[in-house]
This record gives sequence, C-alpha cells and structure tokens, in this order.
Amino acid sequence: MEDKDVKERPPETPLPPVNFSTFILSLSTSALVHLGELPEPESGEKRANIDLARHAIDTLAMLKEKTKGNLTRDEEALLDHILYDLRLKFVRLQG
Repeated sequence: MEDKDVKERPPETPLPPVNFSTFILSLSTSALVHLGELPEPESGEKRANIDLARHAIDTLAMLKEKTKGNLTRDEEALLDHILYDLRLKFVRLQG
C-alpha cells in the first residue's frame, strides 16, 4: 500500500559526489556521533554509544584491509588518518 501523504523532501544542500573518500568520511562522521564528539542529528544531543562507535571503527578497519593495494595515496592517507584519530578518541572515551 502506498502512502500518498508522504512527500519527499529535497536535500537542503547539494550532496557531494559518491567516491571512496566521501564514503569513508561518511562512516567517520557516524563514528564521531557514536563517540559523542558530534551531536546526534535527530536530537541535537551529544551521547556516546561505545558499541556503535566500535562497530563503525571496525568497519573502517575492515575496509582498509579489504582495499589494501587498491587505493590511491590520498585515499590511503585519509583512511589511515581517520582510523588513527577515531581509535585515539575511542581509547580516551573508555578511560
């Protein structure tokens, strides 16, 4: 059954092109939200969820392993930097 009252909302800002770097940045942003570094989009509150943060970081680490040898230097450097930063924040959050 189709809901005729539901209207699609146009994007408020133009979306970036889809490429590996923007995909990694999107996952990184998700991890930062789960680390409590950025506010949740729905509530505007900063709340940490250690399990979801770990999952997002592990996903990025898996992508690093699976794409080894297939990334540009810039993509590899971006992924390395993001993983280092997220892991550091994760350890600090754990205390």
